[in-house]
Amino acid sequence: MEYGLIGEKLSHSFSKIIHEQLASYDYTLCPMNQDEFHIFMKQKAFRAINVTIPYKQKVIPYCDFLDEKAKHIGAVNTIVNKDGYLYGTNTDYDGFLYTLQKHQIHVKNKKVLVLGDGGAAQAIKAVLHNEGCKKIISVRRSISEHTCTYEQAKKQHCDASVIVNTSPCGMYPNIHSSPIDLDDFPFVEAVVDIIYNPLHTALCIQAKSKGIPFAGGLEMLIAQAKYAAEYFNGKTISDSFIDNIYQRLYKEKRNIVLIGMPSCGKSTLGKLLAEQLHRPFLDLDQVLVEQEQCTIKQMIEQDGEAAFRQKESKLIEHVSAYQGHVIATGGGCVTHDPNMKCLQMNGFILYIKRPLSLLLVSDDRPLSSSKEAISSLYEQRKGRYEHYADAVIENNGELKTMLHQMMKMVDTL
Repeated sequence: MEYGLIGEKLSHSFSKIIHEQLASYDYTLCPMNQDEFHIFMKQKAFRAINVTIPYKQKVIPYCDFLDEKAKHIGAVNTIVNKDGYLYGTNTDYDGFLYTLQKHQIHVKNKKVLVLGDGGAAQAIKAVLHNEGCKKIISVRRSISEHTCTYEQAKKQHCDASVIVNTSPCGMYPNIHSSPIDLDDFPFVEAVVDIIYNPLHTALCIQAKSKGIPFAGGLEMLIAQAKYAAEYFNGKTISDSFIDNIYQRLYKEKRNIVLIGMPSCGKSTLGKLLAEQLHRPFLDLDQVLVEQEQCTIKQMIEQDGEAAFRQKESKLIEHVSAYQGHVIATGGGCVTHDPNMKCLQMNGFILYIKRPLSLLLVSDDRPLSSSKEAISSLYEQRKGRYEHYADAVIENNGELKTMLHQMMKMVDTL
């Protein structure tokens, strides 16, 4: 291997995609256990590597030289091999500083909670210190001399202004976890979560629901990779690459999730959109029908609507971890807030709004089997559709027009 990333679990990593857009080298993902890690570092069979969980501190004894930044932080995420001598630095520092500046998150004279105490946390605390934080509180699950527990943070530091999550809590595949509940921290002004898969963690979604400015980890990942690529090759790369790659990758990975009333056109438009974008398409109602081997009507008649909603929620929880899909939801998925929070993690929510007069009555749709039933459902749900929508498409019946509008909207994501 010449260039690449080492870490314990790398199946979720975007680093190969990013580095190969930044520079003209092949970049390899190398997951390894503890024993393999020590053998790999002793052999030094690489030109340059990045290092991630859990090896950012464990690589230090193998480095012949550390720059001042890495020495101060006590963690290394970037190593270059020069004639058998290993030179280490830390570009997490630069990536996090870029994120703060890009999102105009001000930490000077503020109390900041840093969740987690691994290698990334050390770089982030160094940035916070240099940016003039009033107080930095390190939080971890087990007690130690220089940290507090989550329970202590909730009781003693509920006045924190900024929260930064550096822990793996909420990272793929365990995307429904959150390290804290923001209800316990009523004075928070901004949240940063350095996790980038999912695109928006449960913590970020909660911040969004409260109107708290937040930043996910994808920009930090790309920024630190840019600075690492410069260190690898000794060549300056324009910062414009960070945003260009971010926009491209974010659009590629984000699901397009269609919500709206039964018969509003979600399935038809979703399938056409997926074909145009060359993306996989999921019709959640159809997936449920195939799983249960019976129709939606039969499910509700046999077991009741509550049981059907439980099955729907379980499916949504599962598919919310997918990326790069077009997903058509059932009309009632918005009635359960956790469904929408799941779908928001990786999804752009597009409301297909069709006039009530054009919605169809059907015996196959037990909750909309009459005009009166449809009208009642519409009144119950329209506010929820609008609340969760990132954008709205008015569907008045012309498929080509609707598809054109949707394609145009996707281009501006």
